[in-house]
Amino acid sequence: MVILRQFFSNPVLISALSAWGLAQFLKIPIYYAISRHWDWDLLRSAGGMPSSHSALMVSATLSAGLHVGFDSPTFALAVAITMIVTYDAAGIRRQAGFQAEKINKLIAELFAGEPLSEDILKEVIGHTPRQVFVGIILGLLVAWVIWLLW
Repeated sequence: MVILRQFFSNPVLISALSAWGLAQFLKIPIYYAISRHWDWDLLRSAGGMPSSHSALMVSATLSAGLHVGFDSPTFALAVAITMIVTYDAAGIRRQAGFQAEKINKLIAELFAGEPLSEDILKEVIGHTPRQVFVGIILGLLVAWVIWLLW
């Protein structure tokens, strides 16, 4: 019982998880607005608008700064990890998605008519810089609102 109370009284964790959950949920109506198709699998997928990775990390980072101080080692560590996560989301994972797309096209061309396997690589595993930016803004807003409410 003590563990659950501590878990739900941690404003940094609540802020981070709230930003992540909101970002994952927002992917569905944003995708619908673009494609006119509901895709509920987006709730559990990586990639897409907004970046839930960026929202989670930026919200945790700002919340840590607001609650323990911007001069704390905790905030410094959170900034460093956030920089790595957002760089990875918009850089490395996005490039891996481009490679998956090209490999899938190559396989389709090579085996047109008689594919050896229907397994395709996941192409949306990274984020565009705009998706990361929107995730950052969402994370900042969620952390600030939870800090104000706390």
